[in-house]
Amino acid sequence: MKTLRRIALYTGLTIAALTFIYPFLWMASATFKPLSEVGTIALFPSHATLDNYRTMWARAPFGRALLNSMFVAGTITISVLVFGSITAYSMARLRFRGRPVLNAATMGVLLVPGQLTLIPMYTLIVQFGWVDTYAALIVPYLFNATAILMMRQFFLQIPQSLIDSARMDGMGEMRILFTIFWPLSRPVLSIVAIFTFMGSWNEVLWPLLVVREQHLMTLPQLLTVFSLGGGAGSIGVSLASAMVLVVPVVIAYAILQRNFIESMASSGVKG
Repeated sequence: MKTLRRIALYTGLTIAALTFIYPFLWMASATFKPLSEVGTIALFPSHATLDNYRTMWARAPFGRALLNSMFVAGTITISVLVFGSITAYSMARLRFRGRPVLNAATMGVLLVPGQLTLIPMYTLIVQFGWVDTYAALIVPYLFNATAILMMRQFFLQIPQSLIDSARMDGMGEMRILFTIFWPLSRPVLSIVAIFTFMGSWNEVLWPLLVVREQHLMTLPQLLTVFSLGGGAGSIGVSLASAMVLVVPVVIAYAILQRNFIESMASSGVKG
């Protein structure tokens, strides 16, 4: 009976995994199919071709958009890790007047839907003269309340004795953060990095509001404009564009998956 239960479990897990992974595999396969085969459910094209990718690169500046997305998403991710960890360390380990207010304000930010802040943020961007600049894409996302709270909770688990010993050795707070807390906090830093990178990489609405110049467009924005404007021409070209958008996120997860899984596993352990 134990063997039968294990077989049933593995069978169910295999079916669930195939259910999730098959659409992605089909999309990847469809990008190499000619137009006549795109509608089939077969995973392997009978006549593989790169015409969809050639058409995509020829009709729009996807190379420049890819570099823009990498620059914007990378800058936002690094900034969230640095500024967020500094804020989280202050909230978790420093004693200063107004800390309860800062904690409450950080929690309050999470209760406000992001759509409500679009108009005030857009007004500020216009007043600063940042429309059609990289600053409009990056500056509003330099801080992330969710990331701050996640790092704060993790920092609270680090023994106070380590901090006291470092201070006795003459280390400053910033050095303690980056030489002691960061190496010990790789799991939470990895999960924050993945979620931040994915969120900024896939952002479409905000770039559509603040960027109109094509050479500044991010990849999701250009893909949206490309598809809505009829530039794709066929579903194969649209799927090829989507694959270019997906691959960097998959690579980032593959690099950080070990720490990501470790962070998710340790989040349920007390003490």
